[in-house]
Amino acid sequence: MKLLITGRAGQLARALLEAAAGAGVQAEAIGRPGIDVTNERSVRETIARERPDILVNTAAYTAVDKAESEPILALAVNALGAGFVAKACAAHAIPIIQISTDHVFDGTKGGPYLEADATSPVNVYGRTKLEGEERVADACPHHLILRTAWLYSPWGANFVKTMLRLARTQPSISVVNDQMGSPTSAPHLARIVLDIAARAVANPSNTRWGTYHTAGGGDTTRFGLAREIFRHAAAQGLPAADVVAIATQAYPTAARRPADSRLNCDKLRLTFGLELPDWRLGVEDCVERLAALGTGG
Repeated sequence: MKLLITGRAGQLARALLEAAAGAGVQAEAIGRPGIDVTNERSVRETIARERPDILVNTAAYTAVDKAESEPILALAVNALGAGFVAKACAAHAIPIIQISTDHVFDGTKGGPYLEADATSPVNVYGRTKLEGEERVADACPHHLILRTAWLYSPWGANFVKTMLRLARTQPSISVVNDQMGSPTSAPHLARIVLDIAARAVANPSNTRWGTYHTAGGGDTTRFGLAREIFRHAAAQGLPAADVVAIATQAYPTAARRPADSRLNCDKLRLTFGLELPDWRLGVEDCVERLAALGTGG
């Protein structure tokens, strides 16, 4: 299987390359200047040249707060760009796996979201990612849209690394305790993506194309996630701060966040027989790897 990954520096792209190497899968991640997803010609020429068996689009504008002041750029990458990639894939009968987000929901359901639940994003990031989903679905019939949440890994910028970095200088950190979600390890997600990709390439006619929720098992609040991070940090000899629970209103941000964006992943399990491990296992592995690297965030 030849796997092409659009987006090169992101957490999932790096996790996919690592997982592919471990599984003996031919994979390549490309970003600028190799491909510019906001330029339809660049996308069309690159995909025509590479001709992968399947493509995973991880390219995204993910700066949630910054997107509020840069909506045009967020739209260009998350929506228009995703559409360009899907259209180019369809032209060569290449299946596409589009990575999306829990931010397509407003967080008011009061329980984990199903794939069929109504979407209602409350920020620019969520709105542009939702439009990206729609453009992918319209452009390429052989598509899988995987919604994930609260992604973390040893790479890039994420909540785990931020907490560990802050703990180096702050003995106490205030973290919101009224936002619920499903933290997801990028390495765990990458293994699921590779498995699904292999099945889709091997048997496209029997693949149930569509949208799937793919988040870490279980759920927690940002406060609960921070406490788990520091529990493992202390065990690894890294700085660990006390965590103080606060309300969202005490920590204003440019973008609103969904208050409860937990994702129900039963469809993934029932369709593919796959599920991600509990989020706590991913946090433990992530902190251990960061400690081994000597970075601690």
